[in-house]
Amino acid sequence: MPRGTPKTDPAILEMAIVGYQSQLEELTAKITEIKSQLGQRGPGRPKATATHTEPAAGKRKGLTAAARARIAAAQKARWAAYRKGKTVAAKAPAEKPKRKLSAAGRRAIIAATKKRWAAVRAAKAAAA
Repeated sequence: MPRGTPKTDPAILEMAIVGYQSQLEELTAKITEIKSQLGQRGPGRPKATATHTEPAAGKRKGLTAAARARIAAAQKARWAAYRKGKTVAAKAPAEKPKRKLSAAGRRAIIAATKKRWAAVRAAKAAAA
């Protein structure tokens, strides 16, 4: 066995890599948190250039009157189309008139029910 290179198990080396990677992720997260508290930009965010300046705090870019009018007209047209579709859908299902039971029909149902219960009582008396 050569003295300069000790033998190590590959599984142990893989576990060591996994452990070090998790520590690296934790440290990276902590560093980015501290940088955000300091107001530094992260690596993925573009730096401010001379051509693009951010508006001052509390100041917002507004829309022109023409742009606002176009947006309002488009929104009114959308709502009108929505309401038009809704009224057509609401009128489609016509309600059926309520059905009424005639006196003769009611008498027939009562007679059938009495006959059925008489049969049940007769079967119960025969069993007892």
